Amino acid sequence: MNIKILGSGCRNCQKLQANAEEAVQNLKISAFVEKITDFAAISKYSVMRMPALVIDEKVVSSGKVLSTKEIEQILSE
Repeated sequence: MNIKILGSGCRNCQKLQANAEEAVQNLKISAFVEKITDFAAISKYSVMRMPALVIDEKVVSSGKVLSTKEIEQILSE
C-alpha cells in the first residue's frame, strides 16, 4: 500500500503524516508513507485544498487533518 501526504510541509501536513504513520503502525499493515511537497506533482491529483491524503493513487481526503482513528477506518475498508 502506498500512502501519500500532499502539501507544502506546513504544520497540518506534518500532523497528517504523523497520524497516517501511527495508523499504519496500529493496524500492523505494510505501507509506505510518502510526503509530496512538489506542487507540480501535487497538481496531478487535482487537489485544491491541502493537506491531502492519497491512498494507492486515490485522493481520500483534502483540506483537513484526519485523526489517526479516521485514517485507520479508511485503511480498514
